[in-house]
Amino acid sequence: MTEMLKSMDWSPLWISLKTGAAATILSFFAGIFAARLVMKAGNRTKWVLDGILTLPLVLPPTVAGFLLLLLFSLKRPFGNMLYVHFDIKFVQTWQGCVVAAAAIAFPLMYRNARAAFEQVDENLIYAGRTLGMSEMSIFWKVIIPVASPGIASGTILAFARALGEYGATAMLAGNILGKTRTIAVAIAYEVSAGNYDVAGFWVVIIVLISFFIVVCMNMAMAQGSIKSGRW
Repeated sequence: MTEMLKSMDWSPLWISLKTGAAATILSFFAGIFAARLVMKAGNRTKWVLDGILTLPLVLPPTVAGFLLLLLFSLKRPFGNMLYVHFDIKFVQTWQGCVVAAAAIAFPLMYRNARAAFEQVDENLIYAGRTLGMSEMSIFWKVIIPVASPGIASGTILAFARALGEYGATAMLAGNILGKTRTIAVAIAYEVSAGNYDVAGFWVVIIVLISFFIVVCMNMAMAQGSIKSGRW
């Protein structure tokens, strides 16, 4: 075991952590914006938008990865345009890991943010309007603070999902050691290579991190319950 630890390449851990952090930041702002947009839409528009935004949550990750590959491939117009004009490439790059993880984690952030916004007491919003606050001020100074426990839970879930993402990442970013090999990708690779000890080690690491994330989520939800007076 000691010899294995000494010879371990720890890059999958660091790649997973920084990918999860970057994808969570993208999912956080995109999820809040999307939740706010859907909340303001009419019923029929809301149903359609909600279906589109939630789709990555129910699709197999490999399908989402395939669609991302079609979009960002250098052989496709959009991907080629990004590379030629802006020198931006997502296929077989760490940026591809972030995009893939963010695409899969986004629905969790969006749905938690929307649920949190829907539970905000409308009387608080009316009070803000009575005091002459703008809609933007009401959103950031009233709605966001009240909905913060739900948003925190969504953020933690989004990070957990981004950290463990495999299918879309493998499709878009591939399996390049020290560059795009996350823990999830490393586990699949080591199992296919017959290195069960190394795969098992990474499984233990991801289980411990996931357990810590779940504990943090429960603490956030408990704090929300205390603030709302349910405890």
